[in-house]
Amino acid sequence: MKEVRALILRTAGTNCDLETEYAFVRAGATAKRVHVEELMEGSERLADHHIFVIPGGFSYGDDIAAGRVLANELRARLGDRIEEFLESGGLALGICNGFQALVKMGWLPRRVSSPAEQSFSLVDNDSGRFEDRWVRLKLRPGRCVFVKEEETIELPVAHGEGKFVARENALIDELFEAGQVVFNYVGPDGGEADYPANPNGSYRGVAGVCDETGRILGMMPHPERFVSPWSHPRHTREGLKPEGDGLRIFRNAVEHVRRNVL
Repeated sequence: MKEVRALILRTAGTNCDLETEYAFVRAGATAKRVHVEELMEGSERLADHHIFVIPGGFSYGDDIAAGRVLANELRARLGDRIEEFLESGGLALGICNGFQALVKMGWLPRRVSSPAEQSFSLVDNDSGRFEDRWVRLKLRPGRCVFVKEEETIELPVAHGEGKFVARENALIDELFEAGQVVFNYVGPDGGEADYPANPNGSYRGVAGVCDETGRILGMMPHPERFVSPWSHPRHTREGLKPEGDGLRIFRNAVEHVRRNVL
C-alpha cells in the first residue's frame, strides 16, 4: 500500500499537533510535525507531502486576532509554495486556530476565480467568552472530500473567536447553495441550534467550510479530540462507539489521496 504523507504544521502557541498526528496515523497515514521555520528555510518541503494541516492552538498568542499573525506569515513567506501544493491536488485542513488562519489568509472559503481574497472572517463569540463544550454537528457532504455521508456527529469545541461572518449574510447563504458549508451546529433534535448548542452565534450555525474544489477544509470543532471512543464524556452511560466520530474525517482524507493522487 502506498504511503500517504501528512504534514502537521506547528509554531509558537500550537498545542494540538500531537493529537492531530495521532489521528492521521490511526487513519492510515504517515504524519510528521514540522515547524513553520523548517518550511520557510527549506529543510522540509510541502511538496513531499499530500496533506497540509494547520492544527489548533493559539499561534503567536493570537495577538491582534486569532490566527492573524500566522496567516500573514504563511501568505508572505510560503504563499507561492502553498499555492503550488494546492494546485497539484494536495489537501489542506485547518482545525480551530488553523481554520482561523486559513480564512484570514483568504484560502477559505476560497474561490477559484478570486484566490487569496479575504471576504469572510472568524470573530468573537456572541457570548463574549471562551466556549469549551461538546456540540452536535450536521455533516453536509456537498463537494468536500473530507466528508462522505450526511449524518450527525458530536465533537468538542474550544475557542473564543469562532463566529463565522461575512460582509453580509447573503454571502454565507451562497456558500450553503454551493455545497461549501460542510458542518453546521444543530440542536438535540437535529434542528436549528441556539446557544449553547451553537457556541459562538454563527449565522445558520456554520461550523466548517470548504473551498470550491472541496480539497481545503476549515472547521472550528476538534475532530482530533474524538478519535478514540473513550474520549466521549458520556461513554460510560451510553456505551462505547466502535470509534470516535472525528476519525472518519481523517480517514476520508487519506482514502481520497490513495484513490486520486497516488
